[in-house]
Amino acid sequence: MTRKTFADSAAHKPGPWTHRHIDANGSRFHVVESGEGPLILLLHGFPEFWWAWRHQIPALADAGFRVVAVDLRGYGASDKPPNGYDAYTMAADVVGLVRALGEREATVVGHDLGGILGFAAAAFHPRQFKSLIVLGAAHPLRQRAALAVDPKGQLAASRHLFAFQMPRYEHKLTAWDARKVADLMYAWSGPGWRGTRDFQEYVRACRDVIQIPQAAFCALEAFRWPFRTAMGLAGRRFVKLLQRPTPVPTLQLHGALDRCVLPRTAQGSGRYVHGRYEWKLLDGVGHFPQQEAPETVTKEIIRWAA
Repeated sequence: MTRKTFADSAAHKPGPWTHRHIDANGSRFHVVESGEGPLILLLHGFPEFWWAWRHQIPALADAGFRVVAVDLRGYGASDKPPNGYDAYTMAADVVGLVRALGEREATVVGHDLGGILGFAAAAFHPRQFKSLIVLGAAHPLRQRAALAVDPKGQLAASRHLFAFQMPRYEHKLTAWDARKVADLMYAWSGPGWRGTRDFQEYVRACRDVIQIPQAAFCALEAFRWPFRTAMGLAGRRFVKLLQRPTPVPTLQLHGALDRCVLPRTAQGSGRYVHGRYEWKLLDGVGHFPQQEAPETVTKEIIRWAA
């Protein structure tokens, strides 16, 4: 079987937006930009890339915002350094991106891993946040607690995280044209989306992008760091910092059918928000709200950002 080789160009999808690279926090990031106005920074999840926000970018730009979707460190066409996938560095990436874009603050919207980084960055650097919107993710401390106390629920739903700890698992992730990526996304998505052409096209794109050299390794490193440091000084310090509730106004949108991060796991995240907080459960939606219910999510982002 001949193995395909994908270049960074796999992440350059055409559309009503501009592609460019910016330097932030010591790395080079691929961003997609559209519109003018207050900044909305969009952070994707695993195993994805910036195109997760293809439905929101033009709509938010038309609503009067400057919209920037980024390939996170190690993903898509962004730099793939061998290290820097700890929560401290990746949270600093978020703040660095806001500054590199010439803004003092932004509304940050994060899905999955992007939501975790949004929670962390809002706790560490609240002054750079106008507001935070989290989709398909729980506060890191809620996720940690649920793994310990909900063995038949969140622990079972998180078995992929334990598989990620295996040495060289990135090769299993990309084997057979990254079939594992398709399997995970199918299992996590709601039934209303997984049978559509939009789902098929997006999963195909994610399979291509995860096969860019080093992308799979870098993607898994962000999930290996919490396990490696759980009992160490860095892990304990991370927990202590996150225990301080953030003053950033936070909106949390979650799919009622999410089988990756269970709704009952995510719902308790509000205890770590000192500022204004709203929780909304989206009926019939799985782990990918911005794609399964794009119009609803776009309206909620506009409402919260405004």
